[in-house]
Amino acid sequence: MALALFAGIPVTDYPAALQWYERLFGTPPTFVVHETEAVWEVADSRSFYVVLNPEKAGHAIHTLFLDDFDEVVARIEERGLEPVERETYSNGVRKTTFRDPDGNEIGFGGGPS
Repeated sequence: MALALFAGIPVTDYPAALQWYERLFGTPPTFVVHETEAVWEVADSRSFYVVLNPEKAGHAIHTLFLDDFDEVVARIEERGLEPVERETYSNGVRKTTFRDPDGNEIGFGGGPS
């Protein structure tokens, strides 16, 4: 079975969200669909899109698991975004959570340090 991911993040202020997600992902969008939707390809066949949709904004919850967890989280923090939560589960898995201006939750998970 082939696997692809196209995860949506609804927002109320598209220009502000575009800037915030550029800081989170460390790059401009991979492509812009139209004036209120942009896409970041984060891995082969795995993408996130930000779209203007005020009625649904603030309800996205996504977690990306990373091999280079510490490095990625440190680079995000260097770009000026602060996590709202850091967790370590009983099995040693760690998760750091960021929230965009609408409250959408983007978490990054990684194995034990």
